[in-house]
Amino acid sequence: MTKATWPSAFVAALFAIHPLHVESVAWVVERKDVLSTFFWMLTMGAYSYYVEQKAAQRYAFVVLFFILGLMSKPMLVTLPFVLLLLDFWPLQRFTEAIPAPRIPAAEIRPEISGKKKKNRKKEAEKAAMAVKAVEVTKPAVPEFKWSLIYPLLLEKVPLFVLAVLSSIVTYLAAHSSGTAASLDVLTPSVRIGNALVSYVVYIGKMIVPVNLAVFYPHPGNVVLWQVLGAAIFLIAATSVVIWKAKKLPYLATGWCWYLGTLLPVIGIVQVGIQAMADRYTYVSLIGLFIMAAWGIPELLKNWKHRREILAVVSALSILVFSIITWNQTGYWKNSITLFDHVLNVTRNNWLINNNRGLAYKNLGDYPQAIKDFDEAIRIKPEYAEAYYNRGLAHKALGNAGQAIADYSRAISIKPNMAEAYNNRGNAYGESGDCNLALMDFKAALEINPSFAEAYMNRGNAYNCLGNYQQAIEDYGRAIEKKPDYAASYYNRAVAYSKMGNGKLAILDLKTAAGLGDERAKNFLRSKGINW
Repeated sequence: MTKATWPSAFVAALFAIHPLHVESVAWVVERKDVLSTFFWMLTMGAYSYYVEQKAAQRYAFVVLFFILGLMSKPMLVTLPFVLLLLDFWPLQRFTEAIPAPRIPAAEIRPEISGKKKKNRKKEAEKAAMAVKAVEVTKPAVPEFKWSLIYPLLLEKVPLFVLAVLSSIVTYLAAHSSGTAASLDVLTPSVRIGNALVSYVVYIGKMIVPVNLAVFYPHPGNVVLWQVLGAAIFLIAATSVVIWKAKKLPYLATGWCWYLGTLLPVIGIVQVGIQAMADRYTYVSLIGLFIMAAWGIPELLKNWKHRREILAVVSALSILVFSIITWNQTGYWKNSITLFDHVLNVTRNNWLINNNRGLAYKNLGDYPQAIKDFDEAIRIKPEYAEAYYNRGLAHKALGNAGQAIADYSRAISIKPNMAEAYNNRGNAYGESGDCNLALMDFKAALEINPSFAEAYMNRGNAYNCLGNYQQAIEDYGRAIEKKPDYAASYYNRAVAYSKMGNGKLAILDLKTAAGLGDERAKNFLRSKGINW
């Protein structure tokens, strides 16, 4: 597309090994970045192929790859805009060749060299007849024309329509799932301020990729001097790019690529609770890489030994970034090493304290988990999930009273937390208070009618109260929601047994054993019954 091998290779190398891209590759959840970018590149390649010779079947490949990319990740909504940038440079579809004026004809007279005087007149007449008019024409001059944007936009209407539809679906999904922050949580001024600062911070992390983290907590407010400084920098950089757009068009393409592709995730429409994220730069940094790969050689064009300097600087850059990337990848060894690093390079990171606590809890280190949950609560006192998780850790240590207190605090902060009701009900049940347990399981099911575990636990509460028929019905509902729920089959077998229905009890025990329930297996073995 650019016909420039070495700058293109340098951009590809930076894209492949830059430390900011570790998160997108190492984190299995973010492999969608890699997949969607694969289709991004295929779309660009198909578009370049289409520009060479416009044909419907070639354009069909552009649309196909774009759709596959959107299905991988909605981040591709900015791709039609990027294709328009590529039209500007390097495809130069915003220019039109204007014929240069012809230079007036020049007469070319051959030298008259007759030896005899009488022949000179005759030869002069012959030479005059042989005069040739030669018109010198300069090459056509490309002229930039804004009017050419209209057919280019019209050409991309199908892509823009797909992008708009994808954006609407993504926005609605974010709102329905509750991941989109409301204006009450983050005001427009805070969002815009954080976006401006993030644009500049990303550039800094591209140049000096240190203190990278999987989660950067949103400050909730902005520092005025940082916002003003970022705004001045961005306005100045954009002004220079516009000023040099005709002479150095790659600067405009690269800068607008960076700004435009980051726009959906820069935080103006806030999805999630992070201030910024390394993974958001996966495609966006290509724009800055383009500016560096073409701009630095232009900057050094009058230097002696320019090629040698560029070769050394390029090699050193790739080497240093490779080492940092290797080191950064090592932090992804496991959850503990990853979260330890994040807590070392960020401050007041309540989410990562909570997540490391969960990692310790899953390893069975409940005291250490409780310390992390305590720290998360210290940083963010209204953090319901941390109270809930601390309740789980206390429950595992046998501290039912502490667990109930933490579940209750989580419910007071977040009244629609079905899991907290369910686990508080379990704690009440194990403490012998089956009536309070029953009330909590009912509350959990009012919040989440598809909560299979709550149905089974409510069945346990009915069982505790001697209402075996109600227990059997709830165990059945749990099995409807979760057909492979071995524990529910086992508990229903117990209820059937208490009601004197041994045949149905044996059938449920066989099913539970087939699903791997050890209690059912042991009972059937003791009775010599095969399953």
